Amino acid sequence: MIIGCKKDDRKQVSNSTGSSNDSVKTTKTTDDIDYNNFNIYNVSLVQRNELMDVFISVSDIYTDSLSIPSDFIKNQKNIPFEQLQYLELDGEHRKKMLSGMHLTENDSLYLFNYEFNKLQKTPLSKLKTVAYLTPYAPEGEEVDAGSYMIGFQIETQKGMDIFDRYSNAVAYFGNKDPFVQNKIKPMQWEKSVTDVSKKYFSGSKLKYGKTYQFKYNDLTYYLQDFLEDDIVQERKLAVINNRQEKIFEKTITTGGDGAEFTPLNGIETDGPNKFQWTGDLFKGKPPVVFGFVSQSFGCPSITFLDKRHKDITINCDNRH
Repeated sequence: MIIGCKKDDRKQVSNSTGSSNDSVKTTKTTDDIDYNNFNIYNVSLVQRNELMDVFISVSDIYTDSLSIPSDFIKNQKNIPFEQLQYLELDGEHRKKMLSGMHLTENDSLYLFNYEFNKLQKTPLSKLKTVAYLTPYAPEGEEVDAGSYMIGFQIETQKGMDIFDRYSNAVAYFGNKDPFVQNKIKPMQWEKSVTDVSKKYFSGSKLKYGKTYQFKYNDLTYYLQDFLEDDIVQERKLAVINNRQEKIFEKTITTGGDGAEFTPLNGIETDGPNKFQWTGDLFKGKPPVVFGFVSQSFGCPSITFLDKRHKDITINCDNRH
């Protein structure tokens, strides 16, 4: 069993488009982060021997067909299924994986839990490279390298109380820390007390529903429900600066395939569950917003409050 580290066990992704009439302040940085070849990752829990391993899969990026020792694959008929489910990569295949990821033993894991503002830096030389058989591989059928999730093992054989430590965390591998600390927070929504529906939201053929608002620093976020048969079909987000100018807008839809809107913080959730987040997350980048949609397929993405910057996908190895 593999569990994505979110408190409701659902992966969040937004299939939507954004636009901006202005820009917001970009976080200053003294480090030069290469965002042209930039990848971040989800943290997962994998059940093994009735306990949990903490694991980061890189299989969305590293797709080498020879990622698993060939002798292991060829000899699988003589290996019990339980032993097929997990293996530690040998030195040759570890080196192959690092090379395929453009990493070296001198690089580090930067694991940032933005809920608790805790950054964990670990040299890659201290992490095992491992492979877990995907839970969708049926017992009794032959497997190949593509049946495995390849990556780094962070912790091993822990109880379920380890879950909260990684439920709101993202990971990066490299030689520089890309994360801004203590500048991101959950969006605590309130029902809007002003008539902003027609002022900031127009162009939809759907029925107007409830409007919510959230303030952070000098920005006000408005979220508008649009209904069909009294069911929310889409939401629109508008971000307003302290000069009452709309600097960003985004249409949020579920896109089908089992997707659904995540509960709104403070409106449809209790304290422990936090879904929507905003603030500065990456050095040298504008503020971000994410966590509005949960779906079974695909991986979460993070949106910048500036249309000049493309969304960043959180690689999560979500396969069915």
